[in-house]
Amino acid sequence: MGQDAIPSASLPTPAARLGDAVSDPVEKPESNALLTPYQLGPFSLSHRIVLAPLTRCRSYNYIPQQHEALYFAQRTTKGGLLISQATAISGTAAGTIHVPGIWTEEQTEAWKPIVQAVHEKGGIFFCQLWHAGRVTHSAHLVNGQSPVSSTNKKPSGKVFLRSSQTYEDYSVPRALGTDEIALIVEDYKIAAHNAIKAGFDGVEIHGAHGYLIEQFMKDGVNDRTDKYGGSLENRCRFALEIVQTLVNEVGADRVGIRLSPFANYGEITDSDPIALGLYMAKALNQYSVLYAHFVEPRMKAEGVVETTQTLLPFREAFKHSFMVAGAHDSQSGNTTIVSGSADLVAYGRLFISNPDLPKRFELNAELNKYDRRTFYALDPVAGYVDYPFLEERNMISRF
Repeated sequence: MGQDAIPSASLPTPAARLGDAVSDPVEKPESNALLTPYQLGPFSLSHRIVLAPLTRCRSYNYIPQQHEALYFAQRTTKGGLLISQATAISGTAAGTIHVPGIWTEEQTEAWKPIVQAVHEKGGIFFCQLWHAGRVTHSAHLVNGQSPVSSTNKKPSGKVFLRSSQTYEDYSVPRALGTDEIALIVEDYKIAAHNAIKAGFDGVEIHGAHGYLIEQFMKDGVNDRTDKYGGSLENRCRFALEIVQTLVNEVGADRVGIRLSPFANYGEITDSDPIALGLYMAKALNQYSVLYAHFVEPRMKAEGVVETTQTLLPFREAFKHSFMVAGAHDSQSGNTTIVSGSADLVAYGRLFISNPDLPKRFELNAELNKYDRRTFYALDPVAGYVDYPFLEERNMISRF
């Protein structure tokens, strides 16, 4: 399955995790655990707060735009890790309009000043590589072709077409032929190559939230009878072929992957999410990927739900850096780091409305409230780059 397996080791204690620092460990109170440094492979992070991948629909016609440089630079701290929004790997990959791509030379060139803006402020920037699979509409795809998937069964319900401002049935997907799957893997390889060419420090494979990779991994939708269907090993084959290809293309220390075994986005579920997550966590060890990014079990398509399920079995099985995401606040993030449940915590909605989120956590300052109405509003300013920094908010409050 690629590289030799790494010898198993016991899970480090919480204290040892906090000691994975870029300088001599300093005893810090629990409230500051998120702000302790961490050595992520070759990258020296100054804190554990990560900008989660967030679709914002401001990349018009699949081309990254100049205003995105300001958006990401606003959220960059020296030694901070940022993950780009989901970035389509091909003309068949987009899940909605106005998302960025990275399969053409024009797109690659357009990313360069955005990445440069992050690097100029000392940040580390990873590009999330994405294929939506069946969770889309032909109107969102280049040339209007049918979506591709592991299956020819379409999701029920409706998809919102922003171009017409209407809700329509999902397009009927076309199940990829066995021989075609290698072509999709090649698309990931080209996209990863382009990401590094654009200056990104690494890539994150989007294997979560009901998109193409999950459409293969989860038995609730994968009805294939070839070598990519049936057993758990077969269903995970596609994901691991992508991992192996990207490790070979850009290096293991530049590859991460996002997984959500418990999620049910796009009506895509698995009968045994714990077995799925454990299989992937153990298999990923053999490729020495930089990190695994798991979504908390409480994150479901219908929102945040109460659950007793936990990511701890996957954390214990995976021997490299472990990142978590899903409705964390400052308190839960600090608890997660102190307990050793994760090395890094990714924040989404709080980072949208608080570009200086690490500073606010450090000062225990009041947070700006986010406005859901502008999450995908297409506007290059409103709800995108106009949330005030703490200094600006304090200045306004004086008058």
